[in-house]
Amino acid sequence: MVVNVVFFTIKVTMEHEEGELHTFFTSTSQFYYWTTFLFFMITWEFNDRLIYKELRKGELNLRNSIGIYLKTMALLLPLSALIYYLALFPLREVLDIHCEQPYLVEFWGDFFRAGLIGSTVVFINLFYFSMKQKEEMQEQMENLKREMIASKYSSLRSQISPHFLFNSLNTLTSLMYEDRDLASDFVTRLASSYRYILDNKEEDLVSLQKELNFLDAYIFMMEVRHKDAISVKMDIKVAPELYRIPTLTLQMLIENALKHNWYSKEKPLQISLSTIGNSALAIKNTLRKRDTKEENTKLGLENIKKRYSYYTNKEVLIREEDGHFEVIIPLLDKKITEMNLKAIS
Repeated sequence: MVVNVVFFTIKVTMEHEEGELHTFFTSTSQFYYWTTFLFFMITWEFNDRLIYKELRKGELNLRNSIGIYLKTMALLLPLSALIYYLALFPLREVLDIHCEQPYLVEFWGDFFRAGLIGSTVVFINLFYFSMKQKEEMQEQMENLKREMIASKYSSLRSQISPHFLFNSLNTLTSLMYEDRDLASDFVTRLASSYRYILDNKEEDLVSLQKELNFLDAYIFMMEVRHKDAISVKMDIKVAPELYRIPTLTLQMLIENALKHNWYSKEKPLQISLSTIGNSALAIKNTLRKRDTKEENTKLGLENIKKRYSYYTNKEVLIREEDGHFEVIIPLLDKKITEMNLKAIS
């Protein structure tokens, strides 16, 4: 249909007398019709293939769009030049082609017209796929945003849950009779933990420094509660104020280690946090899985993955080996929030 419209438009513009439109069925017109159809389909199919190849690698941008155009023209122009040359010179009588203008002028006109049609097809195709890509990216961004907001508040609710508060108050009650100074310190850390959670409930990302400060209070409470059954070591070799991570990520990973492993004073749970260069943070713990009938849904880890996917293409890595469970999370640049806000707007 498109080829017919294009060819008919060209035909009308080339004819100067109303009575000449019947020449559509001549051998000359048929030759130009089928060559137009051939060039149109070759350009379209080849261009589609190049676009899909780039989309599999990543996304369309100005640089690879120019490359797609040049590659398509590199196929179309020599092919059209060859066909028109053969038709207008060596095979002119065999194909019974008649031209009003000198054949050399007709050749360059046909060659130029083929390039113009091909360029139009390429630009329309690139425009279509660019708009489609933009819509898909906007939809994906909105979905990720909704998932991130839902997971963020889910994690916040879990920390303010009655279960967490009950355990903390139960530990505090015991401390009141055993060590009042430690109990006072425990209350201070508990209050600072809830203050951190409430102060950052609207924040998608926090600085690594803030998260480590909060984690210090959380680990203190866990060590008091479990006494000598857990051991947490940190080896942070970056300036934590320069990096960001999703809120409560470290706390969630520590909580998962405590929840899914058994430990005691004789066999404490060893947990380590260490930086990998300046690009990632590894959270590693000894692996001694609890015998439980409850299925491990790994919702906490999926939560973290989805939240990271909103800000970066770097993956959250999870692995089990040599009796250890390890999660490696990317460290995000402190400017990442501003960059994403610009991308959304």
